[in-house]
Amino acid sequence: MPKNSKAVKRELDDDVTESVKDLLSNEDACDDSFKKSSLIVNNHEVEGKECDVEEGGSDGEEERPAWNSKLQYILAQVGFSVGLGNVWRFPYLCQKNGGGAYLVPYLILLVLIGIPLFFLELAVGQRIRRGSIGVWNYVSPRLGGIGFASCVVCFFVALYYNVIIGWSLFYFSQSFQQPLPWHECPLVKNKTSTYVVPECEKSSATTYYWYREALDISNSISESGGLNWKMTVCLLVAWSMVCLAMIKGIQSSGKVMYFSSLFPYVVLICFLVRALLLKGSVDGIRHMFTPKLEIMLEAKVWREAATQVFFALGLGFGGVIAFSSYNKRDNNCHFDAVLVSFINFFTSVLATLVVFAVLGFKANIMNAKCVALNTKKIVGMLGSEISNNLIPHHINFTHVSAEDYQQMTEIIKKVTENDYTKLGLDSCSIEEELNKAVQGTGLAFIAFTEAMTHFPASPFWSVMFFLMLVNLGLGSMFGTIEGILTPLIDTFKVRKEFLTVGCCVLAFSIGLLFVQRSGNYFVAMFDDYSATLPLLIVVILENLAISWIYGTDKFFEDLKDMLGFTPFRFYYYMWKYITPILLLVLLVSSFIQLVMTPPSYSAWIQELASEQTLSFPPWGIVVCISLVVMAILPVPLVFALHYFNIIDENASGLSTVSYKKGRIIKESARPGEDDDTSLIHGKSPSEAPSPMPGNSIYRKQSGGVGPDADTAPNGRYGIGYLMADMPDMPESDL
Repeated sequence: MPKNSKAVKRELDDDVTESVKDLLSNEDACDDSFKKSSLIVNNHEVEGKECDVEEGGSDGEEERPAWNSKLQYILAQVGFSVGLGNVWRFPYLCQKNGGGAYLVPYLILLVLIGIPLFFLELAVGQRIRRGSIGVWNYVSPRLGGIGFASCVVCFFVALYYNVIIGWSLFYFSQSFQQPLPWHECPLVKNKTSTYVVPECEKSSATTYYWYREALDISNSISESGGLNWKMTVCLLVAWSMVCLAMIKGIQSSGKVMYFSSLFPYVVLICFLVRALLLKGSVDGIRHMFTPKLEIMLEAKVWREAATQVFFALGLGFGGVIAFSSYNKRDNNCHFDAVLVSFINFFTSVLATLVVFAVLGFKANIMNAKCVALNTKKIVGMLGSEISNNLIPHHINFTHVSAEDYQQMTEIIKKVTENDYTKLGLDSCSIEEELNKAVQGTGLAFIAFTEAMTHFPASPFWSVMFFLMLVNLGLGSMFGTIEGILTPLIDTFKVRKEFLTVGCCVLAFSIGLLFVQRSGNYFVAMFDDYSATLPLLIVVILENLAISWIYGTDKFFEDLKDMLGFTPFRFYYYMWKYITPILLLVLLVSSFIQLVMTPPSYSAWIQELASEQTLSFPPWGIVVCISLVVMAILPVPLVFALHYFNIIDENASGLSTVSYKKGRIIKESARPGEDDDTSLIHGKSPSEAPSPMPGNSIYRKQSGGVGPDADTAPNGRYGIGYLMADMPDMPESDL
């Protein structure tokens, strides 16, 4: 609301839908009769006080929590949107899709899709002051399923996302050792000899530690292998941390945000400074920002950039709406949308710099090992397969640089020609090492951990890195869980503490699926199928609900009333035309990709010590399809229930009332006076039924109204406002 909303006099022809707080705050502070009045809210009496009257209590209405400060709120939104994907997904996409050139389509789509949709979610949450279920039920009861679908998707994502936090906690607990336990392959001793574990020798020390020591992974998703007790304990700790931080709602999680949101930036900056001092870091950054402009013309690059923008901001989860619902009504959410979006982008770029600086250092080490190994091969073949005359005189075999090795192999290749491949010499190129694209868990738990083993004081850096991952994960988890709890609390008026504990206990119980020996395969399944399509559909429906059902013009009026200024016309065309079209294109392309790519997963084969792509068994395909269907099912289900009048469309929350802004009517008059006074008791001259829904909020005098007092035609007490005569009110004004 604009800051002058306390004015008593109002224009009579200005229709608006407001919350209870606005009805209270719009009263004159000197109106004693109002101060002594109370509210009848669905037959529950509430004292008229200047606070948000919100759903939540079982015995009555209680205040809606609010952020302690704007900084706390911004940190919460940043913590939710900046997550593990910024560290291990964005750098991979950047490397894969043209290096620095990838930033161009990403920025364009951030402006066309990301910021408008982020602004939309912030605005509806702040305007209606409800979670995702209440927001879309307010717009139209038939669209209430959008909020339930968001909750289901949030729950699916929370199930496996907290498992990743559990993995990070395990590595964090193992980092207090010198040397790090994944520094080298373990040795096996028998009666006659000592040898390296074959699985580790065929792969690498960090790869072996990840798959065998941490996950103790099975060969396929069909082989359960029982629970991994180490990861089970870590998952329990992770859910306990989330439960304790969320149990008091934003009052507790907001304070945790100061640490969980800011600490990752401290670690990333420290890592960047340290990495830049390492040999080869510049090679990694140069490789990262060398643009491959021709790749920008591929449709796949734009599709992946759009998907990354979509998930980076946490659109559709309900967490953005939930956090913004605790804001003041006149908060400048447009500024927040732009600020958080660009903080997210620059965090991704910062994380990419760190990742490629470290990978550049790692590539130089791996290249040096490759040169040393192949130089030994060349020395062994001198005088037989390779002539001594082919070796340049300046080369000293005690120390061969990468440039010397390249020069040798080029000369040998020219002379031997077709026989060169028989020599078995590797090319040993830094570029090839950097082109080995790794993402997700492979980047964090294999590539990065291997690089850190070569850092001076490696345990310190390992502790910092995995503590950063835990904090990034927790920040996103808080928003995800808030996207579940806030709508359910607003809708079903459950106590926060009971619902939080119940939700966490249920999620941990189901999460035991992910800490079996085959659990990593289920994490991949949920990551691929439980969120992508459902979230796209949810966001498309959100966009269409506001722009075409509620009405973009009406939404602009609401924003002007709420912010005190009219947003740029740019958003009008984005919300109404451009963004829905782009989202539909993204949905179709994502659906085609899923259909064209048979459901499969990467399995770690112990005997081969390598990954192998396997198809899901028939029951696995059924689970994949079920995840998508279950997430979307609430949308058509709720629509059908309302369409066929199985659920009364008027049976919505207590939060809103539509009225015509008008002068306040003094309540000192007695029943039976003029017509204006009779409006206080709900009578209109024509005694026509009120156009208001049955869940409106009515006011009575402090003296009390007996059971025989006059009531409105709908059986409730009237309201002390001039009621609007709005026969053409759309149903979205519920």
